[in-house]
Amino acid sequence: MKNVFIILITFFGMASYGQIQKGKVVDMDGNPIENAYLINITTETHAHTDEFGMFSIDKTVVGNALKVTAVGYKKMNFSVTSSESIISLEDDSFRLNEVVIQAKLSAMNVISKIDLQTTPVNSSQEILRKVPGLFIGQHAGGGKAEQIFLRGFDIDHGTDIAISVDGMPVNMVSHAHGQGYADLHFVIPETVEKIDFGKGTYYANKGDFATAGYVAFQTKDKLEKSSIGLEVGQFNTLRTVGLFNLLGNQKNQSAYIATEYILTDGPFDSPQNFNRINLLGKYSAILDDNSKFSISASRFSSKWDASGQIPQRLVDNGTISRFGSVDDTEGGKTSRTNFNASLSKPINENTFLKANAFYSKYEFELYSNFTFFLNDPINGDQIRQKENRNIYGMNAELNKKMKLNDLDLTFQYGVGFRADATTDTELSHTLNRRTTLQNIKLGDIDESNVFSYINSEINLGKLIINPAFRLDYFKFNYQDKLTTDYKTQSESKVKISPKLNFIYTENNNLQFFIKSGMGFHSNDTRVVVQNSGKQVLPTAIGTDIGTIWKPFPKLIVNSALWYLYLEQEFVYVGDAGIIEPSGKSKRMGVDLGLRYQLNDWFYLDTDANYTYARSMDAPKGQDYIPLAPDFTSTGGLSFQKLNGFSGGVHYRYLKSRPANEDNSIVAKGYFVSDFNINYQYEKITIGMSIDNLFNTKWKETQFATESRLQNEPAGVEEIHFTPGTPFFMKGKITYTF
Repeated sequence: MKNVFIILITFFGMASYGQIQKGKVVDMDGNPIENAYLINITTETHAHTDEFGMFSIDKTVVGNALKVTAVGYKKMNFSVTSSESIISLEDDSFRLNEVVIQAKLSAMNVISKIDLQTTPVNSSQEILRKVPGLFIGQHAGGGKAEQIFLRGFDIDHGTDIAISVDGMPVNMVSHAHGQGYADLHFVIPETVEKIDFGKGTYYANKGDFATAGYVAFQTKDKLEKSSIGLEVGQFNTLRTVGLFNLLGNQKNQSAYIATEYILTDGPFDSPQNFNRINLLGKYSAILDDNSKFSISASRFSSKWDASGQIPQRLVDNGTISRFGSVDDTEGGKTSRTNFNASLSKPINENTFLKANAFYSKYEFELYSNFTFFLNDPINGDQIRQKENRNIYGMNAELNKKMKLNDLDLTFQYGVGFRADATTDTELSHTLNRRTTLQNIKLGDIDESNVFSYINSEINLGKLIINPAFRLDYFKFNYQDKLTTDYKTQSESKVKISPKLNFIYTENNNLQFFIKSGMGFHSNDTRVVVQNSGKQVLPTAIGTDIGTIWKPFPKLIVNSALWYLYLEQEFVYVGDAGIIEPSGKSKRMGVDLGLRYQLNDWFYLDTDANYTYARSMDAPKGQDYIPLAPDFTSTGGLSFQKLNGFSGGVHYRYLKSRPANEDNSIVAKGYFVSDFNINYQYEKITIGMSIDNLFNTKWKETQFATESRLQNEPAGVEEIHFTPGTPFFMKGKITYTF
């Protein structure tokens, strides 16, 4: 009898420990909470919620207590009363000690979540600055896409970083101004919900341009409240923002409209006459089977004048001020219309599908003059770059969890395509924006990319092994309209990109990782057909070794050692209509960052990034990579919900760097600080922000360029720059209802 009793006890014990509890974590409005952390107080088993808010935790039975935490919500203890639990969490202040380092490849996203919670974005420029180590610069009157720097890359406007919004690509292939051109100005910053980023070539679902890394933005599915805001500042600056919740606080569906309108003349002697208008509408619904569906439409248009990049010699001799110009007829206009529909659908408890389809209509016209009278001493060297583009695309990914011989396996299988069709992609020599003196390039481009990938995760307890494989097919077509005979120049290429990553998570506070993989960026179609398909998709090979660590409950430290090799490639220089070989290159560096919560209101953040970047084909001393940053740092102190006040002060530092291959011309570094403060009283928030708090004289973008003025006998190569914003104060008021 005693033996029977022991057997029964053992049986029921095994049964209870084999029990799996399922459920869903939502906010008070019924919206799913992703990445909530649940731990069984009795058995110490744990789980995370997926993007549907769903969880599955083993060794859990009715009567057990679960401790549930999520960043930005009040933690709670929940008693399991049924086999399917719905857990509702209340909003709360952000607390760093509730952040859990997750055992996944993109665990660094916890950093961007912290930064968004503690210092919300206030401009489209600040959106990209949320990526640790990423710097941007504007050099064409505010309407052109920013120049981007990351991991020793002068990425130009997006050549080596893949950027997307709600699964829709932002980068433009074979763009009139430059390969990978990524204009994010259609994003209204107040609508950004999440920033997903990753550095390196290690992500199977990221393809073209994801060499230095990727940034994926996600807009909000719903607004908690409606609001209208007004900002007024120096230099005739005006910004209005409207966010309108159309369906109230319904639990299973939401809809909103967001608008933004900006006017400014900037600090320049010749006014920018900049204006931009944004409009976004989005509808989201949770369906009966817990699927999530959303559809959005947006429209963006912008027009501006620009003073361009000015030569240092004219400022030094007093001919013009730092905010003067040589040719103030520069500038342009651009617009983009987007439609995007997405679906996330659970098929069963271990499988779900997510997909999106998109269409964009894009127009671009830019006037620039970098060399003044170097090539045409009479009319000047102004150029026009222009294009009209349609983009069609789709992404689909099937996620599946399974067990094989006691191994926990996760698979993602993805397919998709993107097709770009441009009409009259143009580079012309112009005069005063009105007269076309010569068509240098003119043609139609059709470029298609079809891709597939498989990503797997083998869970060995504390160790996750992540092998992955990506396959891309490209088709390039070009019709040159400057030739007498009609002819389609065509090339195609297949690219294989393997990845292998290891993530070791000792506990919720310490993770180590080794990442490796191959990536690529495509070259301009005009480069591809001119070079008979050679070096169409140059390979990038990278590796990272690093950690994410919480040595104390209120401190997170991330660090990485990394290396990136870039194969020989040809680059289409849109400003000149020519091809330049850039050769092989190598970059290696160190990333270090920390986030610290001093108390319930104050947060400290800082990031430092060192890079050694060199060309591998050039002799020593001639092997510098122009404008590659070798040391950058950002950081600051923020406070929130302190008796109604919030705000902070932040800095960014960019060290001086070579502007040409032999380092004989140096792009001077800068240290700039910004400040903001806000006060909320009931439904009204008033605030003030100051860019460049200490009125530093800095150069936002710099290039080693040869130029000639009308009175000069020959060209002069030196630094040409766009001045950084001086002390710039803005006040704002927002009414929430």
